[in-house]
Amino acid sequence: SEMRRLDESYKRIMIAGGGNIGERLAREIERRYSVKVIEQNYGRCRALSEILSRAVVLHGEASDHEMLTAENIDNVDVFCALTNDDEANIMSSLLAKRMGAKKVITLITNPAYVDLVQGIEIDIALSPQQITIGSLLAHVRRGDITNVHSLRRGAAEALEVIAHGDSRSSKVVGRRLDEIDLPEGVTIGALTRGDQVMIAHSHIVVEPEDHLILFLVDKHKIKEVERLFQVGFTFF
Repeated sequence: SEMRRLDESYKRIMIAGGGNIGERLAREIERRYSVKVIEQNYGRCRALSEILSRAVVLHGEASDHEMLTAENIDNVDVFCALTNDDEANIMSSLLAKRMGAKKVITLITNPAYVDLVQGIEIDIALSPQQITIGSLLAHVRRGDITNVHSLRRGAAEALEVIAHGDSRSSKVVGRRLDEIDLPEGVTIGALTRGDQVMIAHSHIVVEPEDHLILFLVDKHKIKEVERLFQVGFTFF
């Protein structure tokens, strides 16, 4: 929000595909948004209607022009194509965008397609492999790494790490950013402290519970980053 204009808040979400991903997304957001799910399998539609409490479940094809018109696609804030068919996801997203959907998010299994389609008429293209990798790494990595994002199909990574401890137990807390002994190929991009966001200038001193955003071009350096942010026994 500091770098670009704020997006208007979303209200109406349309999900194409009632499989596992579509179902989980609908369950997560149906109490906060107006959600419609389009599913072509009638049996699956019946199951979804029992699972979901507020979302509207529609039987049909997400690429059906007449159906999208009838369901007011031009008033949809976000259209999510989440079927297991890349081509169907791409085509339905392009159609929804051209018919007035404000933003389209497309799930693409083949990561080679992601860079080809993203930013043309498809706003966000996601590869499930990248999502899964990032989610898993966020859980298994040490040093209180709270978020992991793969960049450029896994060629680099962005990490959000929380600094714990004090100047005696931590190699980071109480030190200026230019005093931190970062592994080669690792840079600090920004730091958040409560609601305050700070660009990583060299004079900033790291305080306990600061969140640091790091960029790695060599994923083999991750273990070194974990060790750097681990707290010594004196802290406990």
